[in-house]
Amino acid sequence: MTDDVRVIPGTSGPAVSDVQRRLGALGFTTAPDEPGWYGDGTRTAIEAFQHRRGLRVDGECGPQTWAALVEAGWSLGDRLLYRRTPMLRGDDVAELQQRLSALGFDAGRVDGIFGDLTLAALAEFQRNAGLPDDGIAGRSTITELRRFGSRHGTSELVSAVRDRELLRRAPRTLRGRRLAIGEEGGLGAALAGLQRILVRQHADVIALHDPDESRQAAEANAADAEVYLCLRLDPSTQQCTSSYYAGFRYTSAGGRRLAELIQATVPTALAISDGGAQGMSLPVLRETRMPAVICELGPPSMVVEHAPLLAQAIADALTAWVRSSWE
Repeated sequence: MTDDVRVIPGTSGPAVSDVQRRLGALGFTTAPDEPGWYGDGTRTAIEAFQHRRGLRVDGECGPQTWAALVEAGWSLGDRLLYRRTPMLRGDDVAELQQRLSALGFDAGRVDGIFGDLTLAALAEFQRNAGLPDDGIAGRSTITELRRFGSRHGTSELVSAVRDRELLRRAPRTLRGRRLAIGEEGGLGAALAGLQRILVRQHADVIALHDPDESRQAAEANAADAEVYLCLRLDPSTQQCTSSYYAGFRYTSAGGRRLAELIQATVPTALAISDGGAQGMSLPVLRETRMPAVICELGPPSMVVEHAPLLAQAIADALTAWVRSSWE
């Protein structure tokens, strides 16, 4: 199966068999479906997998779910891990990051993506262990990691400690803070209004208009933003829900706090239901290097009509966020 194929209920063929095989290897049964048939059993298994991985639960195996299935199939030691372009992704990378972080080597957030911070942390571990510091996680390096790191499943991760310290030391004002705000279509007026409010408070604002969330994440990273917020219209809902990054034993403390503050301001301002804040592993949340939140709203007609109220409510949440105590 290729990354651009979408396997949906009611279809059949080799791609469905591949999905079922991968689900079975991860402990998700697709019974009573026959091999190669995407029936109710396969849909239930996909939904359970999506829920566990922090993905949108729709019962379909689209590109994001397929990528997550592939990544979940990797265990530490199955392959060499190293820095390359495009970056390696998988549960084996996440375990490497967990083990390094539990030992005090800061590999960045545990996201299952082998980037520059993971490379630096791995090379530092290798030097401390008396190994060649080539930044490649091969058999000897993994053996040493396992020998030193039996506590990786229980120790607090140094990346989480680092993130809290950065939040604690940050200024308690929006002045001079670099904020990335984005929308994926239909909320340009709200975003422009939010940008004006934040600029009046002397924030450095990067406005992103792109339907591709991975491109927005890349732009926010390139701008070295301190926080990222994406507004997204959801035609299927009549509520406000905010998502922050959570995955692989790591939760973004800054993202979670901002999501909670948005939920405390936006639903009331727009007179819509509060869908709550939730930890997820959607691409834009996983790929951004700073605290990040996706705020999903509906119905579109009400949200667009009340764009000024939405902008002010988001600005109030961001103001409260920078004033938060992280002790």
